[in-house]
Amino acid sequence: MKRSEILDKYKWDPTAVYPSREAFEAALKEAAEAIAAYARFDGTLEESGENLLTALEEETRLYRQLDRLGQYVTRESDVDKGNNEAQALQGRVWKVIVDFQAAASFLGPQIIRIPEETLESWYREVKGLEAYRRSLYSIRRYAPHTLSDEGEKLLADLGEGFNSQREIRAVFAGADLRFGTIRGENGEKIQVRDSTYTTLMASTDRRVRKAAFNTLYKTYDQFGNTFAALLNAYAKEQHARAKVAGYESVLEAATFDDEVTPQICDNLISTVNARMEAMYDYYDLKREALGVPRLHLYDVYAPLVPAASSKYSYEEAVEEVLKTVEIFGKEYHDTLEKGLKEKRWVDVYPSDGKAGGAYSSGSYDTDPFILMNFTGTIDSVSTLAHECGHSMHSYFSKTANTPQDANYTIFVAEVASTVNELLLCHRKLKESQSREEKLSILDQLMETYKGTLFRQTMFAEFEQEFHGLCAKGVPLTQDTLNELYYGLIRRYFGPRVACDSQIRLEWMRIPHFYRRFYVYKYATCISAASSIVKKLESGDPAAIRGYLDFLRCGGSKSPLDSLLVAGVDMTKPEVISDAIDDFSAAVRMFRELRQED
Repeated sequence: MKRSEILDKYKWDPTAVYPSREAFEAALKEAAEAIAAYARFDGTLEESGENLLTALEEETRLYRQLDRLGQYVTRESDVDKGNNEAQALQGRVWKVIVDFQAAASFLGPQIIRIPEETLESWYREVKGLEAYRRSLYSIRRYAPHTLSDEGEKLLADLGEGFNSQREIRAVFAGADLRFGTIRGENGEKIQVRDSTYTTLMASTDRRVRKAAFNTLYKTYDQFGNTFAALLNAYAKEQHARAKVAGYESVLEAATFDDEVTPQICDNLISTVNARMEAMYDYYDLKREALGVPRLHLYDVYAPLVPAASSKYSYEEAVEEVLKTVEIFGKEYHDTLEKGLKEKRWVDVYPSDGKAGGAYSSGSYDTDPFILMNFTGTIDSVSTLAHECGHSMHSYFSKTANTPQDANYTIFVAEVASTVNELLLCHRKLKESQSREEKLSILDQLMETYKGTLFRQTMFAEFEQEFHGLCAKGVPLTQDTLNELYYGLIRRYFGPRVACDSQIRLEWMRIPHFYRRFYVYKYATCISAASSIVKKLESGDPAAIRGYLDFLRCGGSKSPLDSLLVAGVDMTKPEVISDAIDDFSAAVRMFRELRQED
């Protein structure tokens, strides 16, 4: 649809961030002026606890202001990647953010230089500084990876160009690429887009799936050198930044940010590889259920039973999600209900130029905002539940913590969202009244595990490989990346699946490769979520309290300590293996139900 054809109740309300463009411009100007004045704190932090506290409070105030500005321009930009005015606004805000990073670059080095005993005495003597203990610890742990004041200032000054490959790729793939048309299930002409590709791949008509598959990758194949150049530039930048900061690898730099170690990612990949037969068994089941002589990669998203393609209105999807979260109590349920039904948290439907996929994003001073490309499938309902999990995690984090402690790390970010997905599937499975309905729900549950645990682990392994090649000085050409990715595809899908050659291009359409080692956390998070859901469904009130306390942790604890609050120890590979057991149990249950008369 065109954006103008969508009712306002299904669209974000940017006035919830700023009431007008004039208010936004005033806030941007105020932030720029405050940033220019922030240099007055340079050289004062080591003099007294009062100076340190004042600088930290001003930093927090500015961070909140910039975060809000970023929310406003992101809302405008992501609904239409072809909107040049919105892109220009986003560029202006990013420039101010980079200016702030440069202006505040002295904080880390100077805070690190304060002797531990001095800092401890300031905590006792300066009222208000104790509230920044966690923040100061988070800064001081970077001591081995912090440059001189001049070095940090230089990196900050260069920051405007860092990660630019991600936005270039997003604009190119979202606004410039044209993928052509195919004939739908009823012969209608359908425009293939990245944002609706997954829906086409879930068609019950194999001809439609194959046509969408071939059409999409025919276009990507024309621009392989461009995508390879972008990813190569990104990898080289990340490698250089890690090396300058004294990390052994990009993976170490990424996991250090999350307060975990590379072993967490390594354990995930090794455990999943050791249990690959569970995935092969699932694809055998899929081939049997679809009744095809050999499964192709354009078949792997096809629903196994007709009921899996049942359509939901958006209003029905909202009610499904709200019913699922009743287990968490009144505050959770009622807050989410108001957000979905009254406060326009969700931008619902796909439209020309809109960013693909889905996400939840917000700031300490705004409501969370959910981007959707809702198509009415059970997968869309599950996606809504997932993003609502993110939004409510953010709600509990910010209501329970000061601004400086409210942001949880990416390592735990996918736990709450995946808990909601699993609870939705489990609830519908228990409530189903027919064999066909149960099969449909199990189909969705298996898809969740396949896509989140196994697929994201494959992506993480691809990241390890291409970052490793970059570290060795190997150029990431289209041919190199195609060969690397295709080798992983064949291993993860197994010898009994026809790995169509076009899939070697799939890496081009994965935006997460431009967020260093983000994807492996989807897999660790579904494993943690699987463990939490077992506890929640046991009926023990302590499990629900522990889970809500986990949501309230925000950034006040390390991610591993936060998960311990919910009863999960992510250092143990058994957490991954147990999640694979749950996946295998769903496969067995589906096979048994399917074989019933």
